This record gives sequence, structure tokens and C-alpha cells, in this order.
Amino acid sequence: MEKLLPRFLEYVTIDTQSDPYSKTTPSTEKQWDLAKKLVLELHQIGMQEVSIDENAYIMATLPSNTDKKVPIIGFISHFDTSPDFTAKNVKPQVVKNYDGKDIMLNKGKNIVLSPDYFEDLHQYKGQTLITTDGTTLLGADDKAGIAEIITAMEYLVQHPEIKHGEIRIAFTPDEEIGRGAHKFDVKKFGAAWAYTMDGSQMGELEFENFNAASAKIQIEGKSVHPGYAKNKMVNAIGIANEFLGLLPSREVPECTTDREGFFHVHRIKGEIEKAEIELIIRDHDEGHFEARKQLLQDITEKLQKKYGDYITLRIEDQYRNMHEKIVPVFHIVEIAQEAMESVGVEPIVKPIRGGTDGSQLSFMGLPCPNIFAGGHNFHGKYEYIPLESMQKAVEVIVKICELTAVQIK
Repeated sequence: MEKLLPRFLEYVTIDTQSDPYSKTTPSTEKQWDLAKKLVLELHQIGMQEVSIDENAYIMATLPSNTDKKVPIIGFISHFDTSPDFTAKNVKPQVVKNYDGKDIMLNKGKNIVLSPDYFEDLHQYKGQTLITTDGTTLLGADDKAGIAEIITAMEYLVQHPEIKHGEIRIAFTPDEEIGRGAHKFDVKKFGAAWAYTMDGSQMGELEFENFNAASAKIQIEGKSVHPGYAKNKMVNAIGIANEFLGLLPSREVPECTTDREGFFHVHRIKGEIEKAEIELIIRDHDEGHFEARKQLLQDITEKLQKKYGDYITLRIEDQYRNMHEKIVPVFHIVEIAQEAMESVGVEPIVKPIRGGTDGSQLSFMGLPCPNIFAGGHNFHGKYEYIPLESMQKAVEVIVKICELTAVQIK
């Protein structure tokens, strides 16, 4: 466990931000910097069959140390970080014995991490927190998961008295832009099931996630001198604004929770002759999800009737709710629950308000619930993670390996 913190701190200082507009895999060349380091480290801790392919997907094996026939299981995390906020020159700060008060992240810029706003901080009084310096994200999503998996594997190598079956691990690029599983070789991985270590606070255990799609609305306009524009000008900006006004105003991320779905407009640009809207659609319920996509189609057709064929809509499905693939093999969730309870962690079973590699992998034949990595406030300057939560994640991984060897017949 003593290597867990320095391992994590080293990982987060390596910029691995992904790029949704890139067509390559990985989407950014800099992701290779950490990927190559991880391959060397896996060799160093004694993992076998360590490989990295042309797309930077890393896999490795911890061989079974029991004569009992045990299913091969896996653990997966991603090494890219979100494009939502800068990840260049990450300078993590370690706050020991947190006193429960405001944390000054950056005195010069007066950036404060406060429990008055982020109430979860209250539960970590007395613990060691790793924070940003207020100018970048931290990257605990999901470099914490990688550090935890490697530390757990190292522990099992050093403690052969803990009996386990064959364990497979994988680290992937581009999860943050929805492509983490796109080139994942499930057959090569060879596990009966796996767990992504990509959740938030300690105890989270998730086997439901959003159904997800992206949408792009393109609007063509006609620019005419405004003094002579009557019945001639077609203002693409105005039509874009009208389109947005027809979306349900309260069905947005900042107004929804639990299993409530939403539309999220994340990019808009325009001028009179051309405007473009990009948004994402999310809903746990498949029927509601399809209805959301139909609403976009209905709005498009309504505005086409009003303005003509100046508007086009393109919708692309991204991933689906893994629930239907997990329920038939629910014992894999029960093993994770028991592992948490046996190391003193209370399971928090809830739906993911997002997606993980596991949601796509489950539909590719690899059932893959999601387990906490321990962090909070991902994708921004207020991101932090308690060291104690990371330590518990390591213990959970080790216990899952042990329980699988004991329980599965």
C-alpha cells in the first residue's frame, strides 16, 4: 500500500487528455506517454502476458495460484482524462489530516474547495485528501482506478498465500470521449466477467447506466442586408435559438438526478448563414430514451415546415444500459457487495449518471459492473480524492479475487 500514493501522484502529472474531434486511436499522441510507462510497471511488479497493441490497449495476466477451477475475471480502468477541462501541468496537492474546513487550492486566484458547497467533504475530516491546485483537473478519473488495480496486483504477487484464479487486467484509451471499448479485444481478454474501477465515492457499485446518444443539428441560413431583409433573410442563429426553446427547459443535467434523463447542449456556434448545435441525450429508461430522440426529430420537422429544408438532424447512438446484461449473471454483483462488506465498506448500489467502458463491454459479451475508485468532482478544478478511499478500493479488488476462488464452483 505504501506505493499507492506516489504511484497515483506520478500518473496524474502525465497529461493524457483525449480529443473528441480526433479520428485516431488513441485520440491524442500524449496518451502513449502514460501507456508505455504502465507497460513497464506491469512487468516490474511481476505480471505475465503484458501486451500493448497498436491502439494503446494494455492487457496483462496474474496467473492462478490454485488448483481449483476458477473463472477468469478482470479489472479495467482508462488512462485518458476528460477534454472538459485542462489537464496540462497538473500539480496535485496532498492535504494530510484534513480539518473539515475550506481548502485553499490557489491563493493567487482565490480558488477554494469548500465543504459549504461540496458537502461530501464533511465525511473526510481527518483523512488525507489529494486535490488540484485550482488550475487543472486532477485526473483521478480514472488514474486512481489504474493505481488501485496495479497496487492490488502487486499485493497479490507478494502474498501468494491469498488463493485466486487467473486475473486479467486492462487499461484503455479514450473512455472519456465514449470510445474506450470500441477497439477492446474481448476474446483476447478472455475473462468471464470484469469490473471497471471507475466509480466515484467509496462504496459505489453500479450495474445500471444511461442509454446514450449524441445529436448534431445543422442550420443553413441566407444573409441579406438587414435593411432589406424582410421575407428574404434566413437567420440561422435565430432558428437555432428557436430550436433550443422547444426543448424541455427543466430536463437538463443541472435540474435532474437519480434515473431522470436529460438533454445537454454542450456546444453551439453560429452566424447568419450557418449555425450548429451539438447535444447529448441520456435516459436510463429505454422507452423514454427513444421518446427523447423522437422529440428532436419532431422539432426538426416542425421547423422544416416553417422555414423549409434549412435544418438537418443527425443522431448517433453511443451506448446502452448494461442492466439487461448484468441481471442474468447477478452473482458478479453479489461477489463485489460481499467483498466491500468484508473489508468494512458499505455498498452504495445506484445507477450511473453517465457511462463507462463497462456499459459497452457488457454488450460485447463481457459483463462488467462498475466499482468505486474514490474520487469526487470529476472533470474540473475542484476534483479531489481521499487516499483512504483508494486504499479501500485496493482491498476490495483483492477480496473479489479471493472470494471468486472460494465461492465459484
